[in-house]
Amino acid sequence: MTKSLSFPMYLTSCSALKSDHLPVVIDTACRSSFLNPPDRPDFRRTDWASFQTQLEELSPFDSELHNEMAIDTCVGNFSGTVLKALAASSPKRRPRDDTMSALPAGIQDEIRLKNRLRRQSQITRDPALKAEVNRLHRSVTLRFNKWRNDQWSATLESLDPEDQSLWRITKRVMRVPTPSPHLVTPRGIALSDSEKAEALAVNLEPQFLPVTDPSFPAFIETVDVALRS
Repeated sequence: MTKSLSFPMYLTSCSALKSDHLPVVIDTACRSSFLNPPDRPDFRRTDWASFQTQLEELSPFDSELHNEMAIDTCVGNFSGTVLKALAASSPKRRPRDDTMSALPAGIQDEIRLKNRLRRQSQITRDPALKAEVNRLHRSVTLRFNKWRNDQWSATLESLDPEDQSLWRITKRVMRVPTPSPHLVTPRGIALSDSEKAEALAVNLEPQFLPVTDPSFPAFIETVDVALRS
């Protein structure tokens, strides 16, 4: 994998993740940083109206793009603006009025212990540690499912027909998702990925035909009149 690369690469085995397999960290001499990726915001709580406003206020505009360097600089500035607007419009923490309950401290402690023992078992390859990790995994799963069922039972008991909460949750539970229609072609239903790709290509081909005569004198005259006025 590294034979065709001109810059040096350093491979390091990483045991800090939860996977049973040991991932490999690739450290390169290029400009991009793979070791410290940017934090991924929680798009579920992003204020998209604020994001649009921030993007309009912060977006740089440079009409003088005469060379490749200027285009790269403009693209880099715009990418940074998008990240800044997204960070300003997405809360970093869960709001105080969020109804989502936090996990009990006992379950969180058991999860931390499981992750710590998993990292140790990845390094030492001790069968006893691996067995303990599996036992903790089963215990965490059982306790989490019980806690989630208790939360759901408490939610059901708190419903009241008077404040319409019962009807809202009934509507949400009884909602049937709209199924995606099949991709029908003249030869039947496209099932495989290749058949779907071929059907989409055949459908899009007549929509993207090259224009033999792109000149429309009437339209050009209308645009010239609008520009002169």
